[in-house]
Amino acid sequence: MSVVMGESELRERLISSNEEFRRLMQEHQSYAYELERLSARPHLSEDERIQEITLKKKKLLLKDRMHSMVLEYRKQLGRQS
Repeated sequence: MSVVMGESELRERLISSNEEFRRLMQEHQSYAYELERLSARPHLSEDERIQEITLKKKKLLLKDRMHSMVLEYRKQLGRQS
């Protein structure tokens, strides 16, 4: 009988076992840090606004890619049981 794992547990397993997932997670965290830094400013220049939009898009793409990897990992685990 297989035990259903939550997404957070699957993510932890991928962080510990998958170099690409770790790299994506670190990049995602880096973008989050930069967005926090920008949001702390009272006013953004036009270049900073463009940077903010770009960072948000990149961060979302990474999140989608990591989510796809979690779903694929879940499928692989299902095939093994």
